Amino acid sequence: MKALLKTALVGFLLLGCQQVKKEKLEQKVVFNQDLANELNKMVKVDQIAAYIPQGKYEQMTKEQWNAFKDSVFTTHQKRLEQLFDQYGFMGFDLVGEEGSQNFWLMVQHSDHNPDFQKEVLKKMKIAMDNKNAKPSNYGLLVDRVRINTGKKQVFGTQVTYNTAIGQAYPKELEDSINVNQRRKSIGLESIEEYLNNMTKMHFEMNKAYYEEKGIKEPKLYKTN
Repeated sequence: MKALLKTALVGFLLLGCQQVKKEKLEQKVVFNQDLANELNKMVKVDQIAAYIPQGKYEQMTKEQWNAFKDSVFTTHQKRLEQLFDQYGFMGFDLVGEEGSQNFWLMVQHSDHNPDFQKEVLKKMKIAMDNKNAKPSNYGLLVDRVRINTGKKQVFGTQVTYNTAIGQAYPKELEDSINVNQRRKSIGLESIEEYLNNMTKMHFEMNKAYYEEKGIKEPKLYKTN
């Protein structure tokens, strides 16, 4: 009798383990190519709005261009919010590295809704801890949220420009002495290298303006 009870108990435990494994498999996120494709289409428009006017957009007035940009970012944010409500942070497992990058990038540009950015940031932290999101992207969103909510940034990724010399510098930054240690911890280059890259990009985008002022090249920071 004891042997029968023992056998029954073992069988019950095995069935229980199999059920748990089955539930875990059912819960596993499956890569969604349709979502990845949708994000890819959205980000192409996002990048047009995020850059300086080119092609047919050069014919727009400043007011028209700003209205176009606002329309793109607000429309995209509404769709991103729908996706976020359904899936949470869209990580590598759901939409691949490129798709996850595209989702994050458009969240970065949802500055009109910092509350939404904050909610994404919370879920992104969990995804990053599970190696399902890029740490450097997480750092950029941390800074974006902090600046958009009136706080000092941590990693120095959000910049503004000294237009007199064409040089980038970080917006409000806490503990600037140790910023490079923090940046290194999430896979970012030194603050000097980063600011130099941003300076070069800004200079190229506004080259005509600086040439009129007699500035032939951007002013860069010294690096080690």
